This record gives sequence, structure tokens and C-alpha cells, in this order.
Amino acid sequence: MSGRTRPFIIGLTGSIGMGKSTVAKMFVEEGVPLFDADAAVHQLQGPDGALVEAIEALFPGTTGREGVDRQKLGAAVLGNPDAMQKLEKLIHPAVGEMRLAFLEENQDRPLILFDIPLLFEKSGAESVDHIVVVSAGEEHQRERVLARPGMTEERFSHIKALQMPDAEKRAKADSVIDTSLPLAETRQQVGKLVQKLKAALA
Repeated sequence: MSGRTRPFIIGLTGSIGMGKSTVAKMFVEEGVPLFDADAAVHQLQGPDGALVEAIEALFPGTTGREGVDRQKLGAAVLGNPDAMQKLEKLIHPAVGEMRLAFLEENQDRPLILFDIPLLFEKSGAESVDHIVVVSAGEEHQRERVLARPGMTEERFSHIKALQMPDAEKRAKADSVIDTSLPLAETRQQVGKLVQKLKAALA
């Protein structure tokens, strides 16, 4: 595996409430640079974000001084496939450019991490070398999600219905990180995986 011209890309994914953000931070603590797709979208839509003007032109009244009002934008595109497609045509290329810039900045690193929530659902699996699925028991997931502000059983069911079932994700994964365990044990799993991947690249 030596002689690579770019870093080895780990794709991190997992359903809602599985602890993906926590695990992403653990990879960063192990020295693996992180590209967070959600954070990139927030940046593009935040104050002075590169896409704010274009989003306002497409969906008038959905932006303000703080950038995009995510609730207003959500209301404008929810249940409207045509509007959603127009929005995605704006967002995806912009995020892609940020990802390329991130790759260039980190081209000398052995490993990098792409945090992609809908890795399987949006067919991003081909763009990574190793897929890590963050998983937990159903009760752990439910408890975490329903503890979030403004979350309801109905909303949780709706989000789950849009995501590939956890068992399917685990079956497609190259590695699974279990977050049902104490944090120290989850951190240990991440550390072992990073060492294993680095050793395979050496």
C-alpha cells in the first residue's frame, strides 16, 4: 500500500444519535485531520457565507444578518423535491470544493477522516477507502435522540425512516465503533483502529 499519492480516506458515518460527533473528535485526538460535511454547510450558510446570496435569490426571505435561517429554509424545501434538488445543486459543488481544498492541505498526512452523515444514502461510499460505522443499541439511540431539545417521537421516526437501518450500515462497514460502551472503551476502539490502519499503510 506504499507509494500512495494521497492520504488514506476514512469515511465516518452512522445514524442519528449513535455518537458520530463524539467518535469524530476521538479520531482528531488521535491526530487524524477531519473534514466535517455538516460543518462545511453551516459555514457556507452562516454569516457572510458563500452561498447566502444565492440561497436568498432562490428562496426569498430565508436569510438574514446571521446568514440562512435554517427553519425558514427547511419550511421552503420540505416536501418539495424540486426545491430540494435546486438547493442541493448549490450546496453539493460548494462542499465538494471545500473537501478538495482540505485534501490539498492534508496531502502529506497518512490518514484523513471524512464525516459524512448520509454516506450510504447519498452514495458517497466510492469516494473513501475505509468505511467506519458508529453504532449503538436501539435503546441508547432512542434515549439520546429524545433528550435533544425540540425532538419528538414523531420527528425521530421520520428521521429514522430516511436513514438506512443501522444493521444494514454495520453489514456494509469495514469497521464498526460501538458507542454503547463507556467512553474510555470507545476511545480505545478508535485508537486501535488508527494504529491498525497506519500499520497497514507503512
